[in-house]
Amino acid sequence: MSNNLQTNWDVIVIGGGAAGFFAAIRCAESNPNLRVLILEKASQTLGKVLISGGGRCNVTHACFEPAKLITYYPRGGNELRGAFSRFQPADTVAWFEERGVRIKTEADGRMFPVTDDSKTIADTLRFSAKQAGARVELGASVLGVEKSPKDGYRLEVRREAGASRLQTKKLLFATGGDRKSLDLIRKLGHIIADPVPSLLTFNIKDKRINDLAGVAVDDVTLKMDSLTARGPLLITHWGMSGPAVLRLSAWGARILFDKKYASTLTVNWLGDYKLDATLEVLGRNKDWHENARKKIAAHAAFSQIPIRLWKQLAHFIGDKNWADVSKAELRRLAEELTAGEFKIQGKGQFKEEFVTCGGVSLKEVDFKTMQSRVVDGLFFAGEVLDIDGITGGFNFQAAWTTGWLAGSAMG
Repeated sequence: MSNNLQTNWDVIVIGGGAAGFFAAIRCAESNPNLRVLILEKASQTLGKVLISGGGRCNVTHACFEPAKLITYYPRGGNELRGAFSRFQPADTVAWFEERGVRIKTEADGRMFPVTDDSKTIADTLRFSAKQAGARVELGASVLGVEKSPKDGYRLEVRREAGASRLQTKKLLFATGGDRKSLDLIRKLGHIIADPVPSLLTFNIKDKRINDLAGVAVDDVTLKMDSLTARGPLLITHWGMSGPAVLRLSAWGARILFDKKYASTLTVNWLGDYKLDATLEVLGRNKDWHENARKKIAAHAAFSQIPIRLWKQLAHFIGDKNWADVSKAELRRLAEELTAGEFKIQGKGQFKEEFVTCGGVSLKEVDFKTMQSRVVDGLFFAGEVLDIDGITGGFNFQAAWTTGWLAGSAMG
């Protein structure tokens, strides 16, 4: 960081994350004559990029149809429909590959650099910004923003070198769920949906899952209120996690927040099995001659349920053989397998890629340019908007797309 920071800029980007960098690079490459500055309050840029995907950086997702892509966004999908027709995952892959970063697709559709190192992505963004002539200032906190009567914006910035007043013609907020930044945007006249946590794990204390941390089931269906999610589930020391839980928590982020993270979770451990079909399988096990003398606890009727979990779900039957189980007990077991109820008693934070829902009201933003409909020359990109995706590279794709559109318009 330097003392000699010039005062006047054409474009200032607040926030040195994925969206901010992508916008600054696009803007500076589109118009090399512009003076472009990125302000980052932390001591390094691209912090979330570096820790995402377990340090591998889940760059995007291999879904190349905008109509399908928008179904992975609990909030903002409709607004992103047109945006993705202009810049989508295929464009993201091409952008990085043009800069020498090869991208691979994993079995579940997530896309990573072939190096499996998020530093590859961060270094490419930093190098591209430098090559394009965009300046980066670290340790720079924006304390105030006001619209100039004549043109542009005046910023009050605190830096190690002292306070600065900066002037810019165009201003982009790419500050994620940062509440201070959202307050500044509110003062400029925008409506803000209060940010609340999105991708969450659930705290659940229940004897049926005690001491089963690390046990996973590949295909469960979860229900909470009117919401449903399907996919893998992982039992943890504090309760439940895994893609199905994260998906449900993303769609139910506001509901969970309003209920103070206390709700009832219904688990179908058999994916899409209905009660009658489950009863039929259990009945066949009871009637099958070879099973007659086998203990229920030691012989799971469904191969997809790990035996340790099966024993605890069937605990109420006791130490009985299949032949000795009553029809009422079979029915109760079928209900336990297809609609077991668990009490959510709080949230566990999903540490790797903590995402919020909330931010700038989408009605007040033009999604062709990412410019404010309320104030001229003000732009937004990334998670500062009331947009969030489920886990799998979708939040980064929203950042690349909105950053690219904002950068194109500012350039």
